[in-house]
Amino acid sequence: MSLRIIFMGTPEFAVPSLEALVQAGCQVVAVVTAPDRPQGRGQKLSMSPVKACALSHQIPVLQPEKLKAPEFLDQLRVLRADLQVVVAFRMLPEVVWAMPPRGTFNLHASLLPQYRGAAPINWAVINGEKVTGVTTFFLKHEIDTGEILFQETEPILDEDDAGTLYERLMNRGARLVVRTVEAIEQNSITPAPQVVPQQLNHAPKIFKETCQINWTRPAVELRNFVRGLSPYPAAWTVLNGVVFKVLRTSVVHGNAEPGAIVTDQKSYLHIGTGQDLLAIESFQPEGKRPMSPKAYFLGNKLD
Repeated sequence: MSLRIIFMGTPEFAVPSLEALVQAGCQVVAVVTAPDRPQGRGQKLSMSPVKACALSHQIPVLQPEKLKAPEFLDQLRVLRADLQVVVAFRMLPEVVWAMPPRGTFNLHASLLPQYRGAAPINWAVINGEKVTGVTTFFLKHEIDTGEILFQETEPILDEDDAGTLYERLMNRGARLVVRTVEAIEQNSITPAPQVVPQQLNHAPKIFKETCQINWTRPAVELRNFVRGLSPYPAAWTVLNGVVFKVLRTSVVHGNAEPGAIVTDQKSYLHIGTGQDLLAIESFQPEGKRPMSPKAYFLGNKLD
C-alpha cells in the first residue's frame, strides 16, 4: 500500500495492530510511543511494547514528552504522513491529529458511542454486557466522539474476564485497523456520525478505590465486578485485616450478612452479599501468589 502512515501507540494492546500493518505491506514511516520509563525494583529504563515491536521492524521511533513541542511537530511534518493510526495512546492535540491530509483514526475497544473512555473492556464486563466489539473512527475534539468508520462485534462469554476479552479484542482490532487503512486508501469508506442513545454507558479510568468490593450489592453483580477487573487491576477486599485481591468467583444461593465469612476453614469460602453468597474460587493475599481457598486454608484461617 502506498499511503505513508504514522502509527501511535504504547501498550501491548497496540502491538498486534502495528504487526498487522507491517504484514499487510503498509508503509509505516514512523512510530510514536511513550518515552522509556523506569520499571521494577531496580527502576531500570524500559521501552514500551510498541517501541520494541517498531525496532524489530527497523521502523523509526519518536518518543515526545510533550505532543505540542515544536521539535516534535517539525519531525511529524518532515515525515509527510498521509494518515495517522492511533491505538491505545494519549489524547492528541488538534495540531497533531489534523496534520495528515487523509486524517487520523483511532481504534477503540467498544461499540461506540457506548463505553467511551479509558477502560471500555473492564466496564463492559462489569456491567454484565453480553456483546461488545471494536470501532475505528476519525479523531475530533471531544474524546471518542468522531465519525465511525467500521465496527465489528464480539460476544462476551459467561466465563470471560477482562483478560480473556482483552486478548480477543486486541486481535480483532488489529484486523479492523488493516481493513480501515485499505478502505481509506481505496476511497471506499463513508464515515458515519455517532448516534447517541438515551442509555449511554461510560468507561472512565479505573482507580484503586474503584476496585473495592461493596458487599451490599447482589452476588451476581459482584461476580461481574470481579470478572471485569481480573486479572488486572483486580477487585479487592479486606478479610481479617488482610487485603485480598479477588480474581475468580461464582454465585451460591444462600443468605448471610453482607461481608460475613461463611467457611469450613478447609475447602470453601463464601461471603455474604446483598443477595445470595459469593463463592471465592481464586484470590491473592497481599504479598503472596494467587491461590484457591483450599490452598490458603492449609496454613491460615479466616474468622
